[in-house]
Amino acid sequence: MDLSVFLEPAALLALAGLIALELVLAVDNLIFITILTSRLPEHQQPLGRKLGLLGAVITRVMLLLSAAWLITLTAPWFTVFDIEISGRDLVLILGGLFLIWKATMEIHERVTPKESDEMEDGPVVAGAPAPQKKYPAFWAIIGQIAVLDIVFSLDSVITAIGLARQIEIMVAAVLISVAIMVALAEPLARFVKKNPNVVMLALSFLVMIGMALVAEGFDVEIPKVMIYGAMAFSVAVELLNMASRRAKLSSTYRAIRDPEGRSEAD
Repeated sequence: MDLSVFLEPAALLALAGLIALELVLAVDNLIFITILTSRLPEHQQPLGRKLGLLGAVITRVMLLLSAAWLITLTAPWFTVFDIEISGRDLVLILGGLFLIWKATMEIHERVTPKESDEMEDGPVVAGAPAPQKKYPAFWAIIGQIAVLDIVFSLDSVITAIGLARQIEIMVAAVLISVAIMVALAEPLARFVKKNPNVVMLALSFLVMIGMALVAEGFDVEIPKVMIYGAMAFSVAVELLNMASRRAKLSSTYRAIRDPEGRSEAD
């Protein structure tokens, strides 16, 4: 491996641009892992996130090592309505459909009242055992994460191949993005736990990303700048909403402590 390539300004510029794109895909992958593992029991969530991240790392490294094989996936396999479908296209279409389906099911589960919720709001019978919350099977969640790890990793590595010519640049960009994803895993999980309202926003993003993957699989190119620009704007609006809610809570708290509006100096 020739490390002198990192001394070339053009290569460093390509590395910076590629890291930015890889980080977007890594964050998408991480959001999905965080949302799915949040459905597991509290004590299983850290292990679930670690296994999901490990799968993402292993998949990306294996795909990088088989870059020459990946290029062959861009060759057409069959034609549908005069659209040539390659192996990469097929993976993107199936992965996008799975992402849309899974995110839609998660949204549906969060907006549909559950019988257990209604029971919790009702009268408590003395001596009756508390209803036990049902959790999905641990390995079922890990299996779903593994499917999306493959999709995001394939898109990540093929993006790297398309934007960089040197394998050193590709390896560095993918490994740096993965390292940042690992570092952000626990802080993001804590943020989602403290702010459950952002989960719905994240799930909506995943639906949009799934639609973009399906469109890309059918050779309909949607500029990623538009997709991630809309996501960034939505996040900015939600952050403003969160700041507004905190300000209202703070104002209410002060009003409760000092209902007559007296200052501390008085």
